[in-house]
Amino acid sequence: MPFYSSISKHLQQGIKPLFDTLFLNAGRLLLLAFLLLAVLAPLLAIFWRGMAPDASQGGGVSAAVALFSSENFHWLLGNSLKVSLTVTLLVVPLAYLFAYALQCTLIPSKAVWRGVSLLPLLAPSMLPGIALVYLFGNQGLLRFLLNDNIYGFWGIVLGEAIYTFPHALMILLSALSLADARLFDAASSMGASPWKKFLSVTWPSSRQGVFAACCLVFTLTITDFGVPVVVGGNYQVLALEAYKAVIGQQQFGRGALIGMVLLVPALFTFTVDAWLRRKQKEGLSSRAEIRPPQPNTQRDFCYLVFVALVSSVILGVFGMAVYSSFIQFWPYNMSFSLRHYNFEDLPGGWLAYKNSVVLAALTATIGSVVVFVGAYLIEKSNLLKGLNTLLRMLGYLPMAIPGLVLGLGYVFFFNLPNNPLNFLYGSMALLVVCSIAHFFTTAYMTASTALRQLDGEFEAASLSLKAPLYRHFWTITVPICMPTILDIFRYLFVSAMTTVSAVIFLYSTNTVLAAVAVLNMDDAGNVGGAAAMATLILVTSAAVSILLASFSRFFLKRSQAWRSSNQS
Repeated sequence: MPFYSSISKHLQQGIKPLFDTLFLNAGRLLLLAFLLLAVLAPLLAIFWRGMAPDASQGGGVSAAVALFSSENFHWLLGNSLKVSLTVTLLVVPLAYLFAYALQCTLIPSKAVWRGVSLLPLLAPSMLPGIALVYLFGNQGLLRFLLNDNIYGFWGIVLGEAIYTFPHALMILLSALSLADARLFDAASSMGASPWKKFLSVTWPSSRQGVFAACCLVFTLTITDFGVPVVVGGNYQVLALEAYKAVIGQQQFGRGALIGMVLLVPALFTFTVDAWLRRKQKEGLSSRAEIRPPQPNTQRDFCYLVFVALVSSVILGVFGMAVYSSFIQFWPYNMSFSLRHYNFEDLPGGWLAYKNSVVLAALTATIGSVVVFVGAYLIEKSNLLKGLNTLLRMLGYLPMAIPGLVLGLGYVFFFNLPNNPLNFLYGSMALLVVCSIAHFFTTAYMTASTALRQLDGEFEAASLSLKAPLYRHFWTITVPICMPTILDIFRYLFVSAMTTVSAVIFLYSTNTVLAAVAVLNMDDAGNVGGAAAMATLILVTSAAVSILLASFSRFFLKRSQAWRSSNQS
């Protein structure tokens, strides 16, 4: 017996390192294969298709020169820049004041205001445009307030402003939370006025976030075609032109060239964001103290009025879209009806909604596993550091690729006849892969941040007990990081439920999605049906978000009470 127990002991000691090595290296190689196929290959296909010398492909340099030097392209580019700059100048100051109210004042019901401000994240970008049609269109409820209808430049600006507002707000909330209380105390001891404190302390600590918010809003606006499709009218922009070139005119080369142009602001934003993150990290002190808001009745009242006004606009726009979905026949029969929810004019009826729920569930489930396991393997392994560096670079790349460009890349890569993966084109599997790749960066950054906060003593204790790394991952790391995993799941679910740009070119008749159906129904003149489908997306995203948030709080209370006890 001692002989056999000795053999068993030696075998177990040899098997554990083998399993750990397989877990670390095989896992990272699989992640590398996924990122190469799902991100890098489609991106390279864009450049190949756009610059291919064959006239049936892209037309090469001559076609690019002809396009970029044409008056029509200059007109489209000018329109896109004008809209994007206007939206940026409108949204960022409003989002900054809103974030300041939530972070630096004592206004009541902050959770409610924050929840209202994030509503646009739960619906496709077309929903604000549809609501604006019902409010200010030719037969809109508030049509009398405008000298002209909403279609055109200002319609796009207002729709994009509502769509991009929460994206800027989240960045600015994070930026305003970085102010060091010690600096405020020093300014107070020197007799500085509130305005002087803002200029000397608050603004310097948040201006990098303001710049990042400006870049993000500009990029989101110039690459979005959902709002221009609904309320653009005759005012055309580049993103809409790329969509029409591929869907309406089958000019894939033209779409690829415009996609390459749309990639420029996204790459610039990605570079600026990376630089700002590095500067921000260098500027933070480990001794920094959080400054709680100080009471100021007059200030708080003014900010409460401002926050209430902005929230009322958001609620009014989204409430109008929901309300209109229950109207029998706008504006001639204003009785309530569920007629639009039958989706009689939509091929497959409720199939699009069911497909979106399936896509969101699969993207969230598979994506959470891929992202979190991948982040763990990268952050917790010192083997093959070059591979880790390559994986990080590829992991950050999706942030620099607009959804419209990524979707075009999938068309050019996966629809090649000689591509062995061609069979995936039009399938739910490819939609899931595209969705995970599209939203990979934000989820990866969330997981990576959480994993870096874990004390290295956890791994040291596990190794001292000779526990395999995969067992430590499953029994210790996953339970501790479960709130973060749930946040990743919620982000991926909502994003997959609402996205349209990346998947607009990839669906088939059997895999049509709810957000795509909103676009198609609005384009066909069925605005009521489009509002109904957008309302379903909004309600589903909100319900899942609330459910996951409740489960996250329950999980924290039941399994991670040690956090609060240690902090106290």
